[in-house]
Amino acid sequence: MLDFTQFSHLSCDCYGTLIDWERGILSALMPLLARHGVVIEEQGLLEAYAEAEDWAERISGDIAAGRGHRSYRQILAETLDALGSKLGFEARPEERDILARSLADWPPFPDSIEALERLATRYELVILSNIDRDLFEGTSQVLGVPFSAVITAEELEVYKPSPRFFEMARERLEVPRDQWLHVAQSCFHDIAPAQAFGLSTVHIDRRRDLPGTGATPPSSAVADLTCGSLAELCTLMDL
Repeated sequence: MLDFTQFSHLSCDCYGTLIDWERGILSALMPLLARHGVVIEEQGLLEAYAEAEDWAERISGDIAAGRGHRSYRQILAETLDALGSKLGFEARPEERDILARSLADWPPFPDSIEALERLATRYELVILSNIDRDLFEGTSQVLGVPFSAVITAEELEVYKPSPRFFEMARERLEVPRDQWLHVAQSCFHDIAPAQAFGLSTVHIDRRRDLPGTGATPPSSAVADLTCGSLAELCTLMDL
């Protein structure tokens, strides 16, 4: 068991950890696919999405390939293009931004807001997210909890699992690694790089009892602690 009293700062991922991004993705894409005559089960779509988005994020900023950094808006559009190639449809121009337009409506998990309020009574809260700042603003209003820092892919021009998110957070916050806890749903995007950076980690297993890894690529990383929700983590912390 982690000694939660040693930490002064808690950083977390947003989409997938605080926000039910899989529900948001499905709500945006399933009607679109139906209009294009594509029939696919939800879990199959999430797995295809994970592969497509990972591809788009990995090739963003590939100077050798003549690609500058892609904003997350562009990543979402290119993810949809890749899904179309895989599933046999082509999104119309007016459909390519459907994920970005829907993002502000992606719902928080039922425990997220109350858990953040409880966590804020003890820790400085930090967001590390593969997002554009303007897209996060809508989510921030929904969550309603102030964060000590918000570090985005837009400002770093890289996407997690890049370690630069953790390097930037350490520079900005000047917090020792042993006083910093990282909490996230994605072992691929967050737990693995956070551990490599020397941080204690908590995996929020939002997909407990569901098959596969959903909208995130698989990873062999194992966190110091796994909880099924942020509410469960708060209970373990006596918050």
